[in-house]
Amino acid sequence: MKNHSKPLSSAAPDAAQAVLPFPRNPRRRLTLGSAASIALIYLATPAQAQTEAPAQAPAAATVEIAQTEVAQTQIAINSDGAAVLDEVQVTARRKTESVQKVPIAVSVVNGDFLNQTGAFNVNRLKEVLPSVQFYSTNPRNSSLNIRGLGAPYGLTNDGIEQGVGLYIDGVYYARPAAATLDFVDVDQIEVLRGPQGTLYGKNTTAGAVNVVTKKPSFTPATTVELSYGNYGYIQGKASLTGPLTDDIAARISFSGTQRDGFVYNVATEDDINDISNLGVRGQILYNIFDNLSLTLAGDWTRQRPEGYTQLVAGVAPTLRAANRQYAAIAASLNYTPPSFNAFDRVTDVDSPVRSYQDLGGGSVTADWSTGVGKFTSITAYRIWDWDPSNDRDFVGLPVNTVSAATSYQKQWSQEFRFAADITEDINFVVGLFGFHQTIQSNPLQTTALGSAASRWLLAGTANAGNSALLDGLTQRVTVDSLFDSAALFGQLEWTVTDQIRVLPGIRLNYDRKKVDYDARVTGGQDTSTNPTLRAVQLAQLPEQAYAADIDDTNVSGQITLAYTPIGNVDTYATYSRSFKTVGLNTAGLPTDANNAPVLSLATVEPEEVTHYEIGIKTQPYRRVTLNLSLFNTDIKNFQAQVNNNAAGVARGYLANADKVRVRGIEFDSNARIGEHASVYASAAYTDAKYRRFTDAPASLEGTGGPAAVDISGRRLPGVSKFATSFGGELFTAGSLLGREGDFFTGIDFSYRSKFSSSATPSAFLNVDGYELVNGRIGFRSTQGWDLFVWSRNLFDKNYYELLSPGFAGTGLFVGQPGDPRTFGVTFRSEF
Repeated sequence: MKNHSKPLSSAAPDAAQAVLPFPRNPRRRLTLGSAASIALIYLATPAQAQTEAPAQAPAAATVEIAQTEVAQTQIAINSDGAAVLDEVQVTARRKTESVQKVPIAVSVVNGDFLNQTGAFNVNRLKEVLPSVQFYSTNPRNSSLNIRGLGAPYGLTNDGIEQGVGLYIDGVYYARPAAATLDFVDVDQIEVLRGPQGTLYGKNTTAGAVNVVTKKPSFTPATTVELSYGNYGYIQGKASLTGPLTDDIAARISFSGTQRDGFVYNVATEDDINDISNLGVRGQILYNIFDNLSLTLAGDWTRQRPEGYTQLVAGVAPTLRAANRQYAAIAASLNYTPPSFNAFDRVTDVDSPVRSYQDLGGGSVTADWSTGVGKFTSITAYRIWDWDPSNDRDFVGLPVNTVSAATSYQKQWSQEFRFAADITEDINFVVGLFGFHQTIQSNPLQTTALGSAASRWLLAGTANAGNSALLDGLTQRVTVDSLFDSAALFGQLEWTVTDQIRVLPGIRLNYDRKKVDYDARVTGGQDTSTNPTLRAVQLAQLPEQAYAADIDDTNVSGQITLAYTPIGNVDTYATYSRSFKTVGLNTAGLPTDANNAPVLSLATVEPEEVTHYEIGIKTQPYRRVTLNLSLFNTDIKNFQAQVNNNAAGVARGYLANADKVRVRGIEFDSNARIGEHASVYASAAYTDAKYRRFTDAPASLEGTGGPAAVDISGRRLPGVSKFATSFGGELFTAGSLLGREGDFFTGIDFSYRSKFSSSATPSAFLNVDGYELVNGRIGFRSTQGWDLFVWSRNLFDKNYYELLSPGFAGTGLFVGQPGDPRTFGVTFRSEF
């Protein structure tokens, strides 16, 4: 690894049975995922149903997924109304396999299930996939993790890669903000757990979320969906597809979501933390020849919410002197927040809050089936424009009056992939991937302090009463970052015998990253003749400039052994070694005693990931699937938020924790019970801890003590030891308003145990375990329309998504309450 840093100045297959895509009407299919996670469930299937097949079973559908082989078990309904077990086969490596034969842990969520349960973005997936964690205080500060790994917990730093790759139709989305997008015309979502670098273009050491949208069809079709609910919730979706010529088909899809905010701002007499999203996606499919097709796709999403802010949740004692803690500071300013109970959902923040973003791009995908194999090319370009405004002090005082870390990202990617059979027993996939990304402040990242900043930030010092010292102090930052990566990857499959398969894979990866950071500080009291006071100002908003240039090359790989002892039992064992690429600190560095940036901290070493997994997949009955997997992941040089005593400041930045270990066990199951019920259950036990981390940031209550502490042996943030989801649907034939169809009722339950909401565990920042229940009841017509009422968080459970320290270490802490009970009605029609 080469590192060139210089100062410029010193100023988130097997998975998810957790998800049941239920049949949209008696003639449509029910997709069941398959998975691995810990739960106990008794699933009964009538003996007759297990042994008797219907006279005419529908043919199996075949779908091709570009990234990896995944199959879904489906329940189809034949013309007599009898249920039969069907399988969708996926043949990306030119070999047809069922889900039980694929030795990968992957959860599959059907698009109909997403529509009916209101899971319209990635955040909602965690309620049905126990191994997924998603945390977001605003779109930019989002982290998608799988099995507790993926991104550091806390504020996002653009200088590191995401350990969980997000792909939409084969295109890698580099920025975590993309995970907040509304799903537009989604066919299915696949969540792969564990390292996936030998089959995916971008290296993903923790897993991948692969979103597959519906493709253009030569059969004309139109879908319209309208939803209305409380809190002013309105959502509209529409899709239109059909032929343009004999060889060209098109599809255009639209989605719009509007909802009032769950939080009331008493200062502005307005609700905030609302939703305002618009999205459009278009595709053109051109079948040039029988064996060659071209797909052009473009999309644009515009989000304009008034939000987001967290709410005052309490005060913790710290190690600071009493006059530097929240109670004394608030009293000196004669301030009391509107509530210390975040579930009152009120705030008095006095700075505008907004999370405006535009995301869009286009891609060209070519699929060419040759005489020896299949060649695929995916060329893509994307942009992300982020325009925020935050009130980072979270209170109604002019302390931090401006916090606007703008960002403009552009990315280009090119992937070539070839899949073929060498012999009847050997097949392979090989790929070449290139990626280029630039990120710039747009035009500046700005932080400003107000008239209450001196008393809030300098309490207990000689300068506390000098309000002019910090009033109007403003930091303006320009950041230019460049990231290049390239990879050669591939996987081979050798069928040794009818019972044994060996699947080795390898990846050669190259990355280079550059950053130019320049922060200038103006405003506040004129201290040009008083260097001591100037140092006080710069301790709050540092002035510094630095540049860093780093590159790295590594080789990673995996090997899997798949063994089928008997026909309905499949097992696998996987060993992999992978790397999460080098990182940069792109948000400023701690400074030394001379106020110069500590350049050694500008770069972050790559993570070295060693992963072991074993799994068993079974189908004890024709309509029942039970799967189990165990895994252990060891990480050296874990990329985390840390502090350093030598820096002399309590600012968070990115560095490496020595060792982290995550291990667990996962179970999944699903079943069709008789002719009128389907059920699923999935659960995960995850033990995630720092094995060695001696340079961690102080906890909330440790503020004022050592700047860095040893938390070796403590748990990773954001990970519940136990998580589960289960549910099902009952349906029966009937008629509504003279129209034939099915009446149905469905319920989905999820639970997550307590987890730490702080990079360093804190007694005050633990999120208690909580359970959520969602339900729906309605009618599916055989004529192609659905009408149902639904409720999310049916029992109006109060729970936190996360907790965070407040501004400047006073002991105040804030929280982000989960959504309250919502309910509404949805009408959906296909014609």
